Amino acid sequence: MQRLILMRHAEAERSCGAGGDRDRPLSARGRADASLMGQALAARGLRPDLALVSPAARTRQTWNLVHDALGDVQVRDDEALYNGSADVLRRFVEAAEDEAGCLLVVAHNPGVHLLALEYMTEGAASPALMDRMSGGFPPGAAAVFTVDVAGRCLFDGFLQPRELDGR
Repeated sequence: MQRLILMRHAEAERSCGAGGDRDRPLSARGRADASLMGQALAARGLRPDLALVSPAARTRQTWNLVHDALGDVQVRDDEALYNGSADVLRRFVEAAEDEAGCLLVVAHNPGVHLLALEYMTEGAASPALMDRMSGGFPPGAAAVFTVDVAGRCLFDGFLQPRELDGR
């Protein structure tokens, strides 16, 4: 693996009628943001070979909208990705590191945010970058990492929908 993208699902509705948390769909803003993020990733040449996606409705919908801009990508979901901790997400990343040049994980906070911070700490990211990331990982955001020859994930960027459309 040369690239890793950790993405939080886009903004979801606050509730889902009769369904539970797992069934919450994206809001209208979330749908627009997910499409925008797919276009931004594609424009930057960040086209994953493999996407690991939580089976929750909001993550699947985020993936489907991001995928529209990325073309053919192998996708896999797993129940453990639903609200998975940073440790769980890391295990999935490590298990897939030989399968893809670029891996995308679409999951939930706090796992996505904490794993991004762990990789940044391990990769000796600057204090300014750590401060920026410690401020939160908003819905639809994506942290991008380059993986060096030693297998370390080095922070390479943070994309947020609000910065892409001028909000």
